[in-house]
Amino acid sequence: MASTPYIVTKGIVLRETETKESDKILTLLTAEYGKISVIARGTRRKSCKFAAAAQHLVWSEWTLYRRGEWYYANEGTTLELFAGLRADLDALALGCYFAELTEAVTSEEVPAEELLRHLLNGLYALGTLRKPPMLVKAAFEMKLLCLAGYEPLVDSCAYCGRADPEQPLLDVVQGVLRCRRCGVKESTLSMPLCASSLAALRHIVYGDPKRLYSFTLGGEAMERLAGAAEAFAAAQLERGFRTLDFYKSLQSPTLLSK
Repeated sequence: MASTPYIVTKGIVLRETETKESDKILTLLTAEYGKISVIARGTRRKSCKFAAAAQHLVWSEWTLYRRGEWYYANEGTTLELFAGLRADLDALALGCYFAELTEAVTSEEVPAEELLRHLLNGLYALGTLRKPPMLVKAAFEMKLLCLAGYEPLVDSCAYCGRADPEQPLLDVVQGVLRCRRCGVKESTLSMPLCASSLAALRHIVYGDPKRLYSFTLGGEAMERLAGAAEAFAAAQLERGFRTLDFYKSLQSPTLLSK
């Protein structure tokens, strides 16, 4: 009888679902195999050696084997727990939204190195670097959509060609930039920007991914960027997100207005 072929891969747990008495089904995002479903037997028992690796938003190395359409966990070693997220409910809720959003744009067993790197960097910026949550959220949403093939055209007005659109707006359905007076009849849902929020948006879309979160923005400009990024994700994916609703429920009206 041939021995079971094992694969070793690193992945982050996008979702965990309890099943049977002590098992879990993990949705892992890996670079080589993309999004895969893994049955992790016994991980709800205290005696399980890799129970920590099988938690939501944990980055781990796994030894897996495949049987039919399922992967099964043989061993797991924790690489990063993102403790900074787990010490802050707001940050953890936002991290869970990042995971749900990432799961929505990834396909089963399609290599996802860039998307995986983006998620890990977003969680690191949020939980370790302690970047402003509103800034990280907006940059994460917009760049994730770019990586998933929904990149908007924000270099100039899509109608008159001006590089510095007059009273700029982002049409979140068509994914184009426009002046307030341009394309009024063609536009569906457009979100207002300003010079500063447009510059930040261009940094996110066209800039170096390694410097994604290396900008500052405050006040109304930050609110406009955040509103545009969230609306763009919702319009392009045509769905809402339970984890986003929960994150918003934790925010006070004062924090939401900043």
